[in-house]
Amino acid sequence: MIRTLGLYFFRRYVVTTIWFLLGIFSLIFIIDFSEMSNRVGGLPGYTITTGLLVTGLRIPMILMQTVPFVALFSGMAALISLNRRYELVVTRAAGISVWQFLRPFVIGAFLFGLLAVLTLNPLAAWGSKKAQEVEAAWGATNSARAETSVPWLRQVYGKDEAIIGAKAVLDDGTRLLNVSVIHFDDDNRISLRQDADSATLKDGYWLLKNVRETRIGELPVHLDEVQLRTNLKQEFVQESLEKPESIAFFELGRKIAAARSFGFPTNAMETQFQSMLALPLLLVAMTLIAACVSLKFSRFNQSRAVILGGILSGFMLYVVTVLVKAFGSSGVVPPFVAAWLPVVVAMSLGATILLHQEDG
Repeated sequence: MIRTLGLYFFRRYVVTTIWFLLGIFSLIFIIDFSEMSNRVGGLPGYTITTGLLVTGLRIPMILMQTVPFVALFSGMAALISLNRRYELVVTRAAGISVWQFLRPFVIGAFLFGLLAVLTLNPLAAWGSKKAQEVEAAWGATNSARAETSVPWLRQVYGKDEAIIGAKAVLDDGTRLLNVSVIHFDDDNRISLRQDADSATLKDGYWLLKNVRETRIGELPVHLDEVQLRTNLKQEFVQESLEKPESIAFFELGRKIAAARSFGFPTNAMETQFQSMLALPLLLVAMTLIAACVSLKFSRFNQSRAVILGGILSGFMLYVVTVLVKAFGSSGVVPPFVAAWLPVVVAMSLGATILLHQEDG
């Protein structure tokens, strides 16, 4: 009987989670497509079909941010529905404890977390890069979402010292869009500024396209192509510009090793890696929080204050997780502690509350 009941509860949880995912996907798709149409709808390369495609490519990255809330809401909805239909009352009357009939929900949340880490995260990383490439093809470099802040690189080649800035990064750091290169002389004063539509990293040089060179006291000069000598390698540029959130889970280990070999700090990538490992247990913690506010039987409806308390508790857990993750990325706390401490505390707190409610 317990096995049959467990399969039934597990199926109810899976169906509820799928409906929540479909609803959130539809809502995000409509909002993001409308926003993007207003932003780049006037560009010559934009069409409705490609706009829908780009929106679809960006959706997985946004969905990754909503996964903890989906686990919380689906757990609450499934348990409240079972309570209203007296199914949990009958289950308790049959002598099945809360720890037994919660097992399918905990397993479902854990498997949902594994699916998000192993499938949704790589798909989000790939889709985000493809969406950036399509937007770049439209000419939307000023509003491209490749970086939330303008990346800058410093290079020294011989006696030439230059700083390279760009508003979009494509092709794993080998192609920059809307580029500005500022050269300095021996006295650390600006000697030359080069503005280009794009810069492609070749073997030993940057290839600048459609360049506007400006020197002090001289008129600007326009050039079709300029080769800027460099000793930067593709791996160096890639590690210095890529954001941890845009790296697939399976590539994080290799990226961390590569960043260490170049002497880059790896706190952000290590924190992201540990956060991905902790995500399944974070969803389990969200499910325990949902159980704390959804298992009490009510003859008519669940208390709105109790449900609101569960939502606020899940939201606070998410905020604390993001805040501690930021501390880990900046090196204030170790990445392992930053990723796992909120999860362990939330699971312990949820289990303690359930023990107090159910076992006294």
